Amino acid sequence: MLIDTYGRVATDLRVSLTDRCNLRCTYCMPEEGLQWLAKPDLLTDDEIVRLIDIAVTSLGIKEVRFTGGEPLLRPGLVGIVERVAALAPRPQMSLTTNGIGLRRTAPALKAAGLDRVNVSLDTLRPDVFKTLTRRDRHKDVIEGLYAAREAGLTPVKVNSVLMPGLNADEAPDLLAWAVEHDYELRFIEQMPLDAQHGWKRDGMITAGDILTSLRTRFELTEEGAEKRGSAPAERWLVDGGPHVVGVIASVTRPFCSACDRTRLTADGQVRTCLFAREETDLRAALRSGAPDEEIARIWRLAMWGKKAGAGLDDPTFVQPDRPMSAIGG
Repeated sequence: MLIDTYGRVATDLRVSLTDRCNLRCTYCMPEEGLQWLAKPDLLTDDEIVRLIDIAVTSLGIKEVRFTGGEPLLRPGLVGIVERVAALAPRPQMSLTTNGIGLRRTAPALKAAGLDRVNVSLDTLRPDVFKTLTRRDRHKDVIEGLYAAREAGLTPVKVNSVLMPGLNADEAPDLLAWAVEHDYELRFIEQMPLDAQHGWKRDGMITAGDILTSLRTRFELTEEGAEKRGSAPAERWLVDGGPHVVGVIASVTRPFCSACDRTRLTADGQVRTCLFAREETDLRAALRSGAPDEEIARIWRLAMWGKKAGAGLDDPTFVQPDRPMSAIGG
């Protein structure tokens, strides 16, 4: 069990498979990209599967989310999914992706055992997409979403970040489109995880702003805390249901007290929180020949020291020194 001093138990593992990405989203990284991890620093496929095996069989992990960077850039992704699906007990598996490679990989991922996908799409306008991501790939994402739904990777969830002056007015249009195509839309407040450290709290589109915008066109009925559980998204029924929309208000309405996540970076570091500045090295233990029991002990110790909250409401908050692309979203 991965328990901390506040009594929270981690049952959800986020695994970053690579720090690389084929987009250059303005809220994540500079146009020229980043200095990527060297290949020897990355966990191998065998090392990733071994760590997930330890997490599932010895530490109580029930859900595994593959992230990046962009996880579809990982050559061995389908094989990793297939091997994790064979674990006993079998964890639920999902994938967070920008969707560009989904059209060709969705059927293979479903066959390997992946349960569902989260796809990032911030706008319905190709020109705005190009401005936000610095790439002209909007059509590829739309086709990837369709392929995921057709392959049965459902519910297909769409993650959207609204940015002032770019797509701040698109919330109602995005929700109408998601309802039409049977996708579950989730808005995410922009978080201080950009490599440029240009995030400013007073310039972000808040959860309150998003809900006000949505209510100009839709009737929203809150599902409530009991149904939400430890999920990061607050959810509302749209016009009485069955469709729902979620808002992940990491900045203005943090959910740290119910957090059930532990994170593994692409280079084998345990992070107790997306905003943590401390990491615990599991790769060194793996490569020095440590047995599973010792690796599990190190992981438990790391999670025992998890802080009460991310500290975003603290005026002295210091942004993590690794961007989102390096630690997994």
